[in-house]
Amino acid sequence: MGKVVDSDMIYTVSFIAASIISAVPIVLRAVSALRFKTISIELLVSIAVIGAFIIGEYNESAIVTFLFLFGTFLEDKTLAKTRHSIKDLTEMAPTTAMIVDDDGNTEETDVDFVDVDDVVLVKAGGQIPVDGEIVDGSGHINEASITGESKLVTKGTGNQVFSGTILDNGTLKVRATKVGDDTTFGKIVELVEDAQDTKSPAEKFIDKFATYYTPAVLIIALIVGLVTKDFRLAITVLVLGCPGALVIGAPVSNVAGIGNGAKNGVLIKGGEVMNTFANVDTLVFDKTGTLTEGKTAVTQFKDYSRDQLALQIATAVEKQSDHPLAQAVVKFSGDHHIPFEDVQVADADTVKGRGVKATANGKNVLIGNLRMMNDENVDLTSEQRQDLENIQGEGSSTVIVAFDGQIQAILGISDVIRQGVKQSLATLKSLGIKKTVMLTGDNLQTANAVAEQIGIDEVHAELLPEQKVEYVKQFQQEGHKVAFVGDGINDSPSLVTADIGIAMGSGTDVAVETSDVVLMSSGFNELIHAYGLSKKTVINTKENIFIAIATVVALLIGLILGFIYMASGMFVHEASILVVIFNAMRLINYQPKAAKLDPDQLSVGE
Repeated sequence: MGKVVDSDMIYTVSFIAASIISAVPIVLRAVSALRFKTISIELLVSIAVIGAFIIGEYNESAIVTFLFLFGTFLEDKTLAKTRHSIKDLTEMAPTTAMIVDDDGNTEETDVDFVDVDDVVLVKAGGQIPVDGEIVDGSGHINEASITGESKLVTKGTGNQVFSGTILDNGTLKVRATKVGDDTTFGKIVELVEDAQDTKSPAEKFIDKFATYYTPAVLIIALIVGLVTKDFRLAITVLVLGCPGALVIGAPVSNVAGIGNGAKNGVLIKGGEVMNTFANVDTLVFDKTGTLTEGKTAVTQFKDYSRDQLALQIATAVEKQSDHPLAQAVVKFSGDHHIPFEDVQVADADTVKGRGVKATANGKNVLIGNLRMMNDENVDLTSEQRQDLENIQGEGSSTVIVAFDGQIQAILGISDVIRQGVKQSLATLKSLGIKKTVMLTGDNLQTANAVAEQIGIDEVHAELLPEQKVEYVKQFQQEGHKVAFVGDGINDSPSLVTADIGIAMGSGTDVAVETSDVVLMSSGFNELIHAYGLSKKTVINTKENIFIAIATVVALLIGLILGFIYMASGMFVHEASILVVIFNAMRLINYQPKAAKLDPDQLSVGE
């Protein structure tokens, strides 16, 4: 008999000790929250534990406190995973730099002591500590921390580099143009940290809801106790009414979604931006630097000489000019390994608004537009005239090459369309975009040609920045949710006016800072990722809210029917918290279906 008593006492004392040890941190958190006039989940659990002690259910109190603390531990661990991306970012920040003095000597110093215009030395395997320009050396750089793209980028003297990127091989000397928090990497960390603290409409609603919901549970439990005279039932209502999954569901989805974006080169500035972007149905694009690369290149080449002589001589003549069209011709020859060094050029003379006249290898050379050919009485055959019209119809500028009064070649030169734009726009439409619009200051013919190639629905050309804003407002007045995608200072008013402003990361600082979403490597795959991610995050948030509410309803029904008790209710409650967290964690690995590159955009028509 004594042994039985002793074992019962040991059993009881063990549960009492476990309850007290577990309850202390919970009670302390409840008291701390009350100081800020907040009725927290910990307060409900604390009252439930005290009530269990009063009715002598020490095993129930021990189980409830254990489950709550264990759930909190798992919650913290899983939440830490969702914040892993921002943690990775901060750990990637460079801490030291090798400064090169005027005598060529180097000295290692804290990165905070590097000033603009200082020259820093970066060796293979090292981090670049500043944004700057390479003044000496070359190498392959991993820019994944900035663009999300793991492919190495080759850079040399005159190229720009970013803080936080890693020099895979080679040695560089870099003149600092931005240091510390002003660097691109510093801004990324700041933007992501701010974004993860910015709440979505769902979070704001739940915060407000929880403010009233938690006191309501206390009142309901009190009423249940007074009406039924069942103190145990009232305490159980407190346990089941904990809104843990509801409170945690929305923010964990938000943090996971923003973290995924940061990892993949997309900066989404907060939960509210995510929610608004998910409802966008109209995408408005600037043309130059957004839909196109913002650099001219030869996109059509018609050679009537059949022996490459036209291109050789044209390149030798254009090599002497710094005009963008001339430079495009030189680059085209270089890309196609056309030799022109042996061509002898003499008497080169620029004719304003027409082109250039020259003597090369004993031939009278004309390189220019149709007006020059007409002025010099050089006629085009019907085939050549048709080719010229076709090239101009595609929105390209044309350069005509003639020797001794005979047309030898026609080159079409235009701003290069970004790779994969056509397929990317089609993918965006499959995700929910209803209309795509181009607003550009370029001429209508060129704008229409680009739009036709990539599948833009609506085009408005020859616009000033303020006229672009008027179109954005017009679309909004028609009931559309509008996202504007741009890269320049002149795009900033439209970026701010649109429901969502999306800036190319390669654009100006003003565009990046005034936007809601930043595409760090300026790729359309990133735009697809951002739009798909926002929709997925909003859906995930709604799923979590449903899981939380359904759990509370199911527990209350179970309580009424006699299937649920305090310990089992607490177990289900904690399990529901983990379910919403694990559901949100699916966003960490979210990847949209990759947009395939359009092969028509990868080759030059010959």
